[in-house]
Amino acid sequence: MSIIGIIIGLFSFVVIGVFHPIVIKGEYYFSEKIWPLFLVAGLVFLSLSVMTKDVVFSAFFAILGFTCLWSIGELKEQRKRVKKGWFPQNPKRKNGLS
Repeated sequence: MSIIGIIIGLFSFVVIGVFHPIVIKGEYYFSEKIWPLFLVAGLVFLSLSVMTKDVVFSAFFAILGFTCLWSIGELKEQRKRVKKGWFPQNPKRKNGLS
């Protein structure tokens, strides 16, 4: 019997839960213009996944990588949610929703 699948699933659940507020706060403080950071982080984690021999750690890095890449689209969606009034807009932004 192996619990590796359960561990990887739990890790996925935690990473998604952690990235949700990261995207919200990232858009609030920096706007969607921080997407290149998510791109670089995603590519780094995916590279680490390919170079790691241990299956569990390779899966962890892959999950982090793809979550970073998915967050790029979520930043754009978060901007739309702010426009709709579902989330607060940062009052310190000069151009409103820039």
